[in-house]
Amino acid sequence: MHITPEIEDRIKRLQEKYEAMGQDMASYLDGLLYADFLTYWDYIHLDTLLSLQSPKTPFPDEEIFIIYHQITELYFKLVLHECKQIVNHEALTVEFFVARLKRINNYFDALTHSFSIMVDGMEKEQFLKFRMSLLPASGFQSGQYRMIEIYATDFINLVAKDKREELRAASIEEQFEYIYWKFGATELSTGKKTLTLRQFEKKYAKVFIDLGKYCANRNFNTLLAVLKNNRADTTGLEAELRRFDVQVNVNWPLVHYKSAVRYLHREPEEIKATGGTNWQKYLPPRFQKRIFYPSVWNPDQIEEWGKSWVENVLNGN
Repeated sequence: MHITPEIEDRIKRLQEKYEAMGQDMASYLDGLLYADFLTYWDYIHLDTLLSLQSPKTPFPDEEIFIIYHQITELYFKLVLHECKQIVNHEALTVEFFVARLKRINNYFDALTHSFSIMVDGMEKEQFLKFRMSLLPASGFQSGQYRMIEIYATDFINLVAKDKREELRAASIEEQFEYIYWKFGATELSTGKKTLTLRQFEKKYAKVFIDLGKYCANRNFNTLLAVLKNNRADTTGLEAELRRFDVQVNVNWPLVHYKSAVRYLHREPEEIKATGGTNWQKYLPPRFQKRIFYPSVWNPDQIEEWGKSWVENVLNGN
């Protein structure tokens, strides 16, 4: 067999690499010789992945519910992968920031457009039965989603609307006590924390507070301000941030709202969500006025935040 100059060059470079590590290249070549070829199913751990669905009831549509939420969490992991690249970049440029934001927005595009699987993909009667076996677990308890929010903006922008001005100079720990989503997980009759919220805080409170501190000077909103102060052209970046703001704070909550209206709306009273969450006030953006990047929106846009979408949902559009 003829060894080409290209192969000879690569062998030489491999030899240099392993010598620099004090290793014997021949042993590594033996490893390659005896190793099996990689397969698709082994590479992505397909058998393990397909074994991770464990329905709690005999209703067939529960498996749809489980798989969709697992897919959602994998998308959130993709988003967080991009968030970390942005905030940890040592010499962040507008171009790098925009490229990663486009990826993030594409992930959320896929999520919001796939939510018809939840809205129309299950029988209502099955859902209302199997959901009772899930108590007190709730999609509200997605820690990854809360981390995305913390990477996205100043922590104060996640505080409940009526407390923001009062707590603007407060510590992350103090602000965390009034983070908006806690008010969506209170018992409707007593105003006390639900078990869902207590479980969630026990597992993630320290993680969220520590991440909030880490991102205090490097979240997306702060990084935008730094780039503008450095006189960078942020026109394209602001466009992607507006898109991201709408994706996370309008589109994503409202596809959940649409699903809740379909499955949990029952006259003359509403059905509680599995976590006991007050979803009627927690999900609609017009109530929360949660905006990551106030500086990129004009006052009229902020005033009308989320209203038309909610009206369309309520009118069945």
